[in-house]
Amino acid sequence: MGTGRKFRKKPMTRPIKGGVAKRKRDASQKKRLVDLGMDTEAVRKLDQKTVRTLLLRPKKIRAI
Repeated sequence: MGTGRKFRKKPMTRPIKGGVAKRKRDASQKKRLVDLGMDTEAVRKLDQKTVRTLLLRPKKIRAI
């Protein structure tokens, strides 16, 4: 088995996620926040980094 360029290229070893998969993941995370009890309008205004940090502690969202 060779060790040429084919095996060093990053996407060959780990595929890069496409835009459709990213948008689907973002939408499902926002839906989880709404299901946990957050206001739909407030969730819509959040950026993705904030959404991910909020989902780290779901019990705190329920307490609000």
